[in-house]
Amino acid sequence: MPASLSTPLSESSVRALSLNEQVLLSGRIFTARDAVHKYLAGDCDPGAFQHLRGGVFYHCGPVIIKAVDGSWRVTAAGPTTSSREEPYMAALIEKFALRAIIGKGGMGAATLAACQRCGCVYLHAVGGAAQVLAAAVRDIPAVEFLSEFGCPEALWTLTVENFPAVVSMDAQGHSLHEQVRSESKQRLQQLLAEA
Repeated sequence: MPASLSTPLSESSVRALSLNEQVLLSGRIFTARDAVHKYLAGDCDPGAFQHLRGGVFYHCGPVIIKAVDGSWRVTAAGPTTSSREEPYMAALIEKFALRAIIGKGGMGAATLAACQRCGCVYLHAVGGAAQVLAAAVRDIPAVEFLSEFGCPEALWTLTVENFPAVVSMDAQGHSLHEQVRSESKQRLQQLLAEA
């Protein structure tokens, strides 16, 4: 049975999650890609972004259209590859007390260490399911940096309901991505030895 989580997430609820645990996330999350990560990791005033504290960053460049009435609607919201945010992620976890990151492919040692130190998890979302994941978006209450960075790179606030993901890096320092790499390397060495 998946764990049902509501944002903002508490440190204790995040630290209670286990590797491979399925979660259904509800509440507000924030999309963030390269431009936002670079800007927030720079000299920006953290006080101007208090709404991010305890939040969830979703590595996603959503496809969003503007309706006739001026409201926004998400048509696709699949995860993007997280590893390119590795230079910034640990600093942002600490700076904004982020509690979860959603993306695909996992992240590196610095992010894993920050997750363990600060109480954050990495949630793997299924790639190639952009429209299915978009169906979990109920509302778009805000957007920041739209004129500066453009639609896919903007910082969108999404209200989601039962957004599905799997814990693939936990707050105890375990990484499913590292386990798979290590096991694959060992198996490859065995196969080469047998050849």
